Amino acid sequence: MNPQGINIDFKNTTPITTNSGGQIWQQGFVLRKISKFVTGTSEDAILPIPVFYDPETNEILREGVPKELVDILFNEE
Repeated sequence: MNPQGINIDFKNTTPITTNSGGQIWQQGFVLRKISKFVTGTSEDAILPIPVFYDPETNEILREGVPKELVDILFNEE
């Protein structure tokens, strides 16, 4: 049983591979600054957003990015 309590048979899953064919990802953070006027505090705040990235190319796994940030991080219009 996994930590979330869902019974998963890993034989029924598919690997998510990097563009270079690897299966190992690293976790990092995208940092966004929030204005003190938005937060209502005396200083700007930093919002860490966890992402997975390919350790060889530093390319972020798009499927793991919140939808609101896809356009910003991947420069899409």
